[in-house]
Amino acid sequence: MIADPSTRTGYVAWQVSHVMGVRTEKALRPLGLTTAQHNALLHVARTPGISPADIARRTGITPQSMGAAVNALVDRGLLERRPHPTSRRTVRLAITETGEALALRAQETMTRADDEAVSVLTPDERASLHTLLLRLLVDLNPDAVPPADDSVRPEQAAGCGADRDRRRDGAPPGSGPAPGQRTDGERSGETSLPSEPMK
Repeated sequence: MIADPSTRTGYVAWQVSHVMGVRTEKALRPLGLTTAQHNALLHVARTPGISPADIARRTGITPQSMGAAVNALVDRGLLERRPHPTSRRTVRLAITETGEALALRAQETMTRADDEAVSVLTPDERASLHTLLLRLLVDLNPDAVPPADDSVRPEQAAGCGADRDRRRDGAPPGSGPAPGQRTDGERSGETSLPSEPMK
């Protein structure tokens, strides 16, 4: 007997992702942005000097599609290409004043769209859902949430990494430090340099 697909978390997540994608496209259309263009604008605003290839890796969008999105944004004067200081084959992207203004408008638009999409949930449920989804994202596609992104606390990313290590060694997630991983007490005497904040 074929089971009801809605009993599988992956199926439910796929359905929600599809619906959210449609809502995102509809919300961005009045701004003249596609989903790929919005992602490019967002990541360049957050990480000046990022390359189109890096944006593609973070977003899971194909390099070809991301290249087309970047081309369109450059043509509209929203992004600028700048040479890389050490690599002739790498292009660095910078956002223009017009692009930054549009990115802020898009951010407001997407905040409203997200709030509408999860309006059925209580504030506590929204917070719990976001935390769980973020943990899955860090585990399944670490490139999507780079360490320098302050939307993920260091301890969250570290916890997800430790869980991956434990799974590889046959231990269940959350069952204690992974083999070879030192505890906070063992690290207390170390001095670490903070990562450079994202401008």
